[in-house]
Amino acid sequence: MDWHLAGTQGNRRFNADAAASSTLGDTVVLALADGIGDTPEAALAARTATAAATKVGWSPLEGVLAAQRALRSLPTGDCVLVVAHVTPTGYRVAWVGDTRAYTWDGRLTQLTTDHTVAQYFLTRGVTVAAHLANVVTASVRTVEREAIGTVDTYQAATLLLTTDGVHKGLSADRIAALAGGEDAAAALVAASAATDNATAIVLHGHTSVVTQALAVA
Repeated sequence: MDWHLAGTQGNRRFNADAAASSTLGDTVVLALADGIGDTPEAALAARTATAAATKVGWSPLEGVLAAQRALRSLPTGDCVLVVAHVTPTGYRVAWVGDTRAYTWDGRLTQLTTDHTVAQYFLTRGVTVAAHLANVVTASVRTVEREAIGTVDTYQAATLLLTTDGVHKGLSADRIAALAGGEDAAAALVAASAATDNATAIVLHGHTSVVTQALAVA
């Protein structure tokens, strides 16, 4: 299994994206968070959430809840989060907010559904102003357990995790075109031309486990 991380601060004052990883038994846990706001508190919230989420090995949903408990121990700060468990048979994913998970096997499949005002209305057939895609309806600090998104997939495919600085700057076709490259994470971040924080994790296949330390550039 081969995976890579790339990120950029864009023109923000702080990099409030954070990533973390761990190996728990035969499961690799990956977490990617995007702090809400351009503040030190947002950056700390993202780091706190990913660190907590990657300490839980039995399910990504429980990883999100662990991140919530960790955030609620802080006086302020919030984030959105996606957690992926890479198992010998596939991927298990949980998320809150508008961080995303995709698989790519020659075709791009978005596993997550954004928790945003725009997505809420889109699923009801109503088109709203584009800026409402930036307004989340759930966050790690505030989400109720039943509102946390979960999905399992059992296919040999590449896994992509992205913050909105990446996927909101690229079409699905463009993401698909870059996903199979040798350093797809760096290519996705570069192509997004992000002014926001932008981070991508790309993992190729899941037949064996290779881990490396994560550090957001």
